[in-house]
Amino acid sequence: MKKKIIGWMFVFSTAAATLLIVSVIGFMLFEIIRGGWGKISWEFLTGAPAEGMTAGGIFPAIIGTVLLVLIMSVAAVPIGTITAIYLSEYANRNSIFTKLIRFAVNTLAGVPAIVFGLFGLGFFVQFVGGGIDKFISGDAQLHWGQPNILWASLTMALLTLPVVIVSVEESLRAVPRDLREGSLALGATKFQTIIKVVLPNAYTGILTGAILAVGRGAGEVAPILFTGVAYFLPHLPSSLSDQFMQLGYHLYVMSTQSTDVEATIGIQYATALVLLALTFLLNFSTVFLRYRLRAKAI
Repeated sequence: MKKKIIGWMFVFSTAAATLLIVSVIGFMLFEIIRGGWGKISWEFLTGAPAEGMTAGGIFPAIIGTVLLVLIMSVAAVPIGTITAIYLSEYANRNSIFTKLIRFAVNTLAGVPAIVFGLFGLGFFVQFVGGGIDKFISGDAQLHWGQPNILWASLTMALLTLPVVIVSVEESLRAVPRDLREGSLALGATKFQTIIKVVLPNAYTGILTGAILAVGRGAGEVAPILFTGVAYFLPHLPSSLSDQFMQLGYHLYVMSTQSTDVEATIGIQYATALVLLALTFLLNFSTVFLRYRLRAKAI
């Protein structure tokens, strides 16, 4: 009887915790949709901020967020996948080098986002960008040695790299060992086995890592504060050395630094709604690609 009571208490507590989480998420979505839906219009989605950001649209912030996520994904997913392949397929689990890599990955996952921003400012902007400017022009003219969308995206890629590595490695380890041994027994090299057997059976994990990276990258603000995002820009970024606007930072600016915060409340809700919709759309694109690849493989 006592065991049954403990079992029911466990079921009740887990169900209550799940219901609490779902309720909080549902309430947040309801509030954001209720507050922002009336502000959504074609002019809002395609216009630039106006009148001290108390009117106008958010088109530059939408484009900047999409470019940031795409460049970040191009940088983070391949590097994270290659690192995961090395750790899963080649590295000796007991070697000091492998342990150091795992320690670095785990440490990176726990570093505060603002620290990544400071690192990006010092390494990408001042060291790499400043070095490129000095090598090309030889004087103090700044082109790459200033915040821009490339350095912000690479900083964000470092932030999301541990997520990609861990998810891809777990997916690679889930591939049955029999498949590897069968491929090797048929005369394939280890590299051919990885390319032809392991990766095709692990692409869902790779795409899952991309989904998690997109979700994290689209909403983070701290890493790009020092490396590329701008308070306001009258134009869209036309090259990798341009600054950009971002939805999360735009929301932060309007809620804390606007000359009339009350006048921007509707825009804040609508910006949050667009940010959520954009994140869902990018994730849905990856989920759809994963579904198509899985259906093609069957």
